[in-house]
Order: sequence, then structure tokens, then C-alpha cells
Amino acid sequence: MGKAPLRFPGVPPIPATDMPHTVMDRADPICRHACLSWLDAQPERSVVFLCFGSMGAVSAAELKEIAHGLENSGHRFLWVVRTPPADPAKFFLPRPEPDLDALLPEGFTERTRDRGMVLKMWAPQVEVLRHAATRAFVTHCGWNSVLEAASAGVPMLCWPQYAEQRLNKVFVVDELKVGVVMEGYDEQLVKAGEVEKKVRLVMGSEEGEKLRERLALAKEKAAEALADSGPSRLAFAEFLKDSKLST
Repeated sequence: MGKAPLRFPGVPPIPATDMPHTVMDRADPICRHACLSWLDAQPERSVVFLCFGSMGAVSAAELKEIAHGLENSGHRFLWVVRTPPADPAKFFLPRPEPDLDALLPEGFTERTRDRGMVLKMWAPQVEVLRHAATRAFVTHCGWNSVLEAASAGVPMLCWPQYAEQRLNKVFVVDELKVGVVMEGYDEQLVKAGEVEKKVRLVMGSEEGEKLRERLALAKEKAAEALADSGPSRLAFAEFLKDSKLST
């Protein structure tokens, strides 16, 4: 039996086949995203994951800095690349798929093919963060991403871009102490040396281990909150109860 299309008031039906397969068929091995199979082949806790959310992106110049930093770090990586906006005023408008050959340094893909994977536009972020091979997360600090990383016990390299993300960065770095800052984001250009330095710090230093120790506790607390009788579910049930009483 086929899946019914999604329907929203005033909006034409969205065919189920147009939805990301990881939402529809997360347990279906046939539809499993290729990056997860790639992660399966990597050593445990060896990969840094880079993703700036469904809307975020960095400039063409920044993409080259990131590429050089990743290459020089020597660490394995899984990197989601989106096409930079041609006009900053149109940041939130749809963009075409990126031309990786034009955007990344010449020869980068070939030189890093044995330890890196570059994806266009999107990755199944929750599954990637929960994968045993993932060790660190370069993130824009959107709140969903912060919660997903904390729940998976993965340290964050914070690179906020807009809206509440700078505030979230303060919470992650200064309050919870489960991440570090990519210096230079306020100047709109994080240098390759900074990318290399922070990747090395989180992936292999004593400070990185301390981040993981604190995240182990955060992961435990998140699991408790989401349990059937946990405070998150109880609070949501109370919210639904209050909503029904007010209607």
C-alpha cells in the first residue's frame, strides 16, 4: 500500500515520494543514505561532521578556507556543502545544487578521497550525529542542531550565522561548556588555520576529551527527559492539556 500525500490547508498535496527518504523510510536499508554507509566504513569516533542547517551557507571564499583547513587537519570528515547566495539580501531564497568543482580548491576531492566525503545540499543529520563514527560537529548553532548534538553526545564547533544562533553559541560554549567557537565568524571569514586548529583540538586533544565527558552527562539527561515519564514528555502533556482547556 502506497503512502498518502501530505496535505496542509490551502496548499496543494505534497506527494510522499517527494519527501526526504530518511523521514519516510528511516529503517528501510534500501533507502538508507549513502553517507551512512560511508560512515560504517570509518573507524569509531573518527569523523568531523560539517553542516550549517537547511538554510545556512557560507561564501565561496569561506568554502575554500574550510577545505584547506580540513585537508591540513588530517582528520576524516563528512561535509555538507550548499551553494553560496549570490546576493546576501536573498540569503533565504532557494538555490541550485553547488558546483563542487568550481567551489572547492583544485584537486581537493581527489586528495582527500580516502578520508573525506562531500555532500550536496543535505544529509540525514540526526542519523549522522548518532553514528558511532562521528566525533565532532561543526554547526551553525540552530537550536534543533544543538539539541540533536547534545542528545547524541557530540562536541560542537560553533559557527553561528543569524537569528538566535549567536545566543545559542553562548549557551553551548559558556554555559554548558560542550563546544568551542570558530573564531572569525563575526568577521564573515574563518581562516583555514582556525578550522584546522579547532578540528584538531576537538578531535584529539585533552580539551576535546573534557568536552566529551560533559556531553556524556548531557546525553544522559536528554535521554531521561525524553523517557515516557521524563520531564520533557510530562511538560508537553501538560501543555496539551492546558491548550484543550483554553479552546
